[in-house]
Amino acid sequence: MFYIIQFILGGTVMLLASWLSKSNLHFLSGIITLLPILTLLNMRLQMKNMTEDTFHIVQQNAIFGAVGMVLFTVLVFYLSGLWKPSYAILGALSVYIVFMVAGRPVLGLLNA
Repeated sequence: MFYIIQFILGGTVMLLASWLSKSNLHFLSGIITLLPILTLLNMRLQMKNMTEDTFHIVQQNAIFGAVGMVLFTVLVFYLSGLWKPSYAILGALSVYIVFMVAGRPVLGLLNA
């Protein structure tokens, strides 16, 4: 239940950031502005109830997720110059999904 609340809260904050942005690229500027803040808040909440080993696993997952988010954001920005915005988002989302699915086993090998 707590994850659902975090998801709704995070989505609301992202939406507000994009509305309040002055840029023409509302989606990108909102994400770029807010991601570091949300990451720090999330890590602070998670560190309260973790052992050291669990923290290191979560830290690796967070880095992996951050790389995926940067990949997604860069691809949306780049592909929106080549294609229509909806196709750019779908293309970037496809690459992001492949990255996340294919990268999980690699991350599991690094933990072993």
